[in-house]
Amino acid sequence: MYSQLSPHRAQRVDLPGRYGTIAALRAPAVGDDALRTTALLVPGYTGSKEDFAPMIDSIADAGFEVLAIDLPGQQDSQGPDDEALYRPGPLGSVIAELIEKIAADGRKVLLLGHSYGGLVARAAVFAGAPIAGLTLMSSGPSELPAGERRTVLEVGEHVLAEQGVEGTHRLNELRSSQNPAWVALPQELKDFYRTRFLKSPASALLGMGNGLRYEPDQVAKLARTLRSSGIPCLVVCGDADDAWSPAAQRDMAERLDADFAVLPGVMHSPNTEAPHELMATLLPTWRAWLSS
Repeated sequence: MYSQLSPHRAQRVDLPGRYGTIAALRAPAVGDDALRTTALLVPGYTGSKEDFAPMIDSIADAGFEVLAIDLPGQQDSQGPDDEALYRPGPLGSVIAELIEKIAADGRKVLLLGHSYGGLVARAAVFAGAPIAGLTLMSSGPSELPAGERRTVLEVGEHVLAEQGVEGTHRLNELRSSQNPAWVALPQELKDFYRTRFLKSPASALLGMGNGLRYEPDQVAKLARTLRSSGIPCLVVCGDADDAWSPAAQRDMAERLDADFAVLPGVMHSPNTEAPHELMATLLPTWRAWLSS
């Protein structure tokens, strides 16, 4: 079983950010680092750098430096009090600043955003982030469509206002207890999820949740930006994604003139559900981008 607790060789580091430090897991490239390329991995809503634990060693072994981060307000990263600053646009400008610092050392940056992190990643592109490639993983063209995930966000907004982060987590655990897959998880993983969620300030949960509920379709703008900057793009998802449908993500890829890959038997988190299959798509694509 792969999870946020999967072993890896990365070390915890703190990077300078707009609101304080940005927590990251960093793994150096194996070999002579001839590629001089950093894979910057951005997690989704309520996520963290540990979401990429099953991928880290494979990416490093392929010759890429890895930086998996917590967004501001997630897990170990400091964030602002203003919930509006957790929307994709403001967070994207923070990520663009980080990428500029990495690129200033002469490194190319491959940016990957998972779910909400994909909306943040495209906002970083709009903010002028100097990247060598963009990967949108299990992310969509606009706001989260109607469905269970959206309903949970809408209910959660009211619970957060009335009962705070702890009350919201109690509701989440009650809902999860009805899911046999959740019940079967190791207790240490459940404890990790609980600790991570409770570290989130209400402003971050509300701001990112509203980002998921109100983000407009900006695919046409992204297509123009990628084309004018010569940035290649990959859209990848599972064929059972229960957030944005695979059809919606395929359509987004076509509108972006991007590569598209769908992973069989995978839901919303290829990074933990099928990391080997995901690597079989990511690594050849990234190498092709760098060699072109």
